[in-house]
Amino acid sequence: MRKRFIKTKRQGFNVRIDSEKKRFKNFGGILMVDKNDRSSEIIVKSLPTKAAEPAALGLFGLAVATLVLGAADLGLTSSAKSLIIPWVLFFGATAQLIAGFMDFKRNNIFGATVFSVYAMTMYSIALTLFIVIFTGVTFDISHYGFGLIAILIFSIIATVASLMTNKLLFAILIAVDLAVVSLIPHYLYGYPPTAAGIFLMLTSALSFYSAAAVLFNSMAGKTVLPLGKPILNTKKD
Repeated sequence: MRKRFIKTKRQGFNVRIDSEKKRFKNFGGILMVDKNDRSSEIIVKSLPTKAAEPAALGLFGLAVATLVLGAADLGLTSSAKSLIIPWVLFFGATAQLIAGFMDFKRNNIFGATVFSVYAMTMYSIALTLFIVIFTGVTFDISHYGFGLIAILIFSIIATVASLMTNKLLFAILIAVDLAVVSLIPHYLYGYPPTAAGIFLMLTSALSFYSAAAVLFNSMAGKTVLPLGKPILNTKKD
């Protein structure tokens, strides 16, 4: 005879019940009761806790860091760049790294990869600034330029992948691509970074909007600020 089960979800704490002695114990998850076996204990199955949407955190971090970096490249601040480091380190790097880790847990390969790689890029920028400003070691800044070439290759790949996400993420990655393209000749050949500053500011503006859209839309459970449909729809009807 097939056994029937009753499922009961206990919110906030875990329960185990002995059906004969009516005792309650802390365990966790979904409770399944065998109605045909009155002496059996409840079978407990744990359910994974769904992580909150981390994209808002990562995008806010990117927005803050690119705003600070863009302002420096446009000459809106002094040539002393030491105070750029904490903004790049905590917002650009750490916030995006947290978002990347959370997206791995949510099985979002695009967000996990892009946020994590850009976080490592920001850590590299912060460490480069620290070495240049606070140490007396000999360095060749062209190493930084070749590192940016590697990041550009990744960013182009991410841009193509973003065609399957939404139009705002695609626009952000295009702006990042253009910023990196503008920075490479600056570090390899000494060209002014003005163009890079413009594209970093554009990245910041688009990231602020996208972060607000993710935050508002997630909280409201509906579209408050549109992000745009995917340019490339690969889902089968």
